[in-house]
Amino acid sequence: MNNTFLYGTDHLTIGICLDIASGKTQGIIGPEAAEAIRTSKEEVTKIVHSQQPVYGVNTGFGPMCDTHISEKDTSQLQINILKSHSVGVGKPIPAEIAKIMMITKVHALAQGYSGISPQTLERIIWFIDHDVIPLVPEKGSVGASGDLAPLSHLFLPLIGLGQVFHKGAQLSSAHVLEEYGLVPLALGPKEGLALINGTQFILAFAVKAVQRLGNSLDIADLIGAMSLEGLTGSKRPFDKRLHQLRPYKGTKLVAQRLSALLEGSEIGTSHINCSRVQDPYSIRCMPQVHGASRNAWLHLKELTEIELNSVTDNPIIFSAEDTISGGNFHGQPLAMALDYVTVAAAELGNIADRRCYLMNEGRYDLPKLLIADAGLNSGLMIPQYTTAALVTENKTLCFPASADSVPTSLGQEDHVSMGSISGRKLHQVIDNLEYIQAIELLYASQAIEFRRPLQSAPVIEACHQLVRQHVPPITEDRIFSDDINQLHQLICDGTLLALAEETAILNHINLTKDEEFSIY
Repeated sequence: MNNTFLYGTDHLTIGICLDIASGKTQGIIGPEAAEAIRTSKEEVTKIVHSQQPVYGVNTGFGPMCDTHISEKDTSQLQINILKSHSVGVGKPIPAEIAKIMMITKVHALAQGYSGISPQTLERIIWFIDHDVIPLVPEKGSVGASGDLAPLSHLFLPLIGLGQVFHKGAQLSSAHVLEEYGLVPLALGPKEGLALINGTQFILAFAVKAVQRLGNSLDIADLIGAMSLEGLTGSKRPFDKRLHQLRPYKGTKLVAQRLSALLEGSEIGTSHINCSRVQDPYSIRCMPQVHGASRNAWLHLKELTEIELNSVTDNPIIFSAEDTISGGNFHGQPLAMALDYVTVAAAELGNIADRRCYLMNEGRYDLPKLLIADAGLNSGLMIPQYTTAALVTENKTLCFPASADSVPTSLGQEDHVSMGSISGRKLHQVIDNLEYIQAIELLYASQAIEFRRPLQSAPVIEACHQLVRQHVPPITEDRIFSDDINQLHQLICDGTLLALAEETAILNHINLTKDEEFSIY
């Protein structure tokens, strides 16, 4: 992969966006984009001189769209909009999300339809490259006329206002600019509006959600296979022929992955001729349930990539004589998908909780509560209470924010997407899901102990050994939250998945996903 990305001309993917945010790839303005930016800026200058009314260039905003602004006040208008629209409340969003917002905004503006100046874009790129991250409150956007409040906070530092995170500290932007010998920018006509009118808050949460949920989907298959082994379940329901008869992309992929994970297991072959006819749904229907969540993920990924390469501000400047006040800033396309994927993420936790409950029941030659001396010890009785609580919390977060709309701007903006809420809720659900998966990993690893001396398949054994390096087998009661937090760390920092993938490669096991499931 090329380590340089050309804003405004290259195709931006989720993976490349995340690589720019992490410093693996550098985003720059190339000659083609530079020319388009310069031309668009000149067209806005013509509009100002012509006195032709164009929204946000020489008119007021929202319900004041019919109010004329004089040529001498067009720059002050842009500064005022950044100040007046900075009304966010609540905790700051994660620095990575704010950085993704800047990256995606530069790419949208660099396409040359927004009238932004080259100097303004170069300053935003400077913020990205030097890891100077504006403080953006998490609440206050309704997701149309774009993400006005969070984007206003994001770009206050351009004019020397607001707060930033830099080198581990929260500082005033004025202090950081002075430290680097920079002065605040004087915004030109339309620049303030171009900066704050767009979907980059919603989009940044979608970008990160695609990455996080993609990892959770892989983890769901891996830990689900471990649970199956602990429960001596059958891999027959993952037969390729079965899923060719109902060929959903996600379902076929999950069936293939589960089959590969379980290939060569001594535990699996030890009960081929047992009397059990069918496994419970939480074991047998993993391809259908995990696969449905993968299908939803695919849809969100597709829409997110379209949005990454779109121009979402307003008005759009084709030329001084050809401007369109449209609705590309409206967040509904992503809002509905984010709500749908919130359900998909919650369902991964729901089925994982069912497997935890199943392992606790004392069926299939497992001891009740997964401990040999139950009674004196409560064993793994109570961690399933936590999964039940998290599953229920996730259900309450599944109400679609995009199903609601509250009129704003004195009725001028009479239908809004609420997509910012959709994006934040999805991440709350993924937070809970990662803890549910950590608890299922605790259960599955303990259940496998009762199948010894039989060995599972190579990837599952490697993951089981990794768990045992951090969490010993359970022989008596202890503070299980410590174990849960250890396993949660292995999931969230990528250690568990990295080991699974490395082991699969070494053992010539095909766990690879086709290109459609890649974020690049």
